[in-house]
Amino acid sequence: MKIYGQVKPISYLKARAPEVLRGLEEQKIPVVITLRGEAKAILQDVATYEETQETLALLKILALTNKGVEAGKVRSANEAFARIRKRVKG
Repeated sequence: MKIYGQVKPISYLKARAPEVLRGLEEQKIPVVITLRGEAKAILQDVATYEETQETLALLKILALTNKGVEAGKVRSANEAFARIRKRVKG
């Protein structure tokens, strides 16, 4: 995602915070905040942030699963379901 069009100095944020926040919610495009010409922060609407965090969590699970498969830590579907049934029965 290219966000070059959404680079704003901190003075812009200070002067127009409500407008910037409304724009985040409506457009779902993050805003890069600069201080003395250097990027310092990224503002993002809450819903998009939560989606990003969920995606990262799923990717971490996938990476761990792939490492387990590569290490040979796999079970057949029948064995896995048998273990689950045993746990559920208590």
